[in-house]
Amino acid sequence: MTTRIEARFAALKAAGRGGLVTFVTAGDPDAETSARLIKGLPAAGADLIELGMPFTDPMADGPAVQASSQRALRAGATMKGTLAIVRDFRTQDNETPIILMGYYNPIYSYGVDRFLEDAVAAGVDGLIIVDLPPEEDDELCRPALAAGINWIRLATPTTDDKRLPIVLTNTSGFVYYVSIMGITGTKSVPEAAVRKAVDRLRRHTDLPIAVGFGIKTPDEARAIAAAANAAVVGSAIVSRIGEKVAADGKAEAGLVEDVLGFIRELAAGAHGE
Repeated sequence: MTTRIEARFAALKAAGRGGLVTFVTAGDPDAETSARLIKGLPAAGADLIELGMPFTDPMADGPAVQASSQRALRAGATMKGTLAIVRDFRTQDNETPIILMGYYNPIYSYGVDRFLEDAVAAGVDGLIIVDLPPEEDDELCRPALAAGINWIRLATPTTDDKRLPIVLTNTSGFVYYVSIMGITGTKSVPEAAVRKAVDRLRRHTDLPIAVGFGIKTPDEARAIAAAANAAVVGSAIVSRIGEKVAADGKAEAGLVEDVLGFIRELAAGAHGE
């Protein structure tokens, strides 16, 4: 059975263009605003949606994503609420892939079996769990694959040719290449190095390759989507959300429209328009 992720990348390939993967944190800055924003992403040009699972200690994330997680948690975000946002999204869109991204702790606390059952029922397509290495695949990776959820792994500039086959084991949907070392959203993406890295990855896998970390502008999205199969933008989007949140944590008027306008610009770049 073809997953939504596989179908979307096949459609992008058939259309001869790169894709845009957008990251937002579930429940940021509040559940209602977050749901409106996520529902608007496909029409704004997002080909795949990464939905961050709010967590109190997002150690691999930079200041912008950390702040988005804190905003969501202050507004009452929970795992149950995150899955409810996905379930609500599926009432109007049954094609756009949704990947939950984050850390194992909230899933472990929720209960792995219960989480996978509820995630499948809600319409989740993939998982990116940044703190579970291949050596821990029995924890969640293999059960997720058995449930029909794609398991997307991160590869980095330090993932050498010896380690790469291990990283790619049990990986499905696509490979997420982290273009720069360090935390999210703090450096600019090196285009030439990305092209070289993507070429190396393609010698090891036929899976689509999405590249993220450091992409902030439509021009950068264009360059990266041309080099890989898709560009991932996260920190720049959640920063834009944060700029439209008042001191009391409330969303300012026009937040959703402003962020979706920015995503339209990024999509035009990634799509080569």
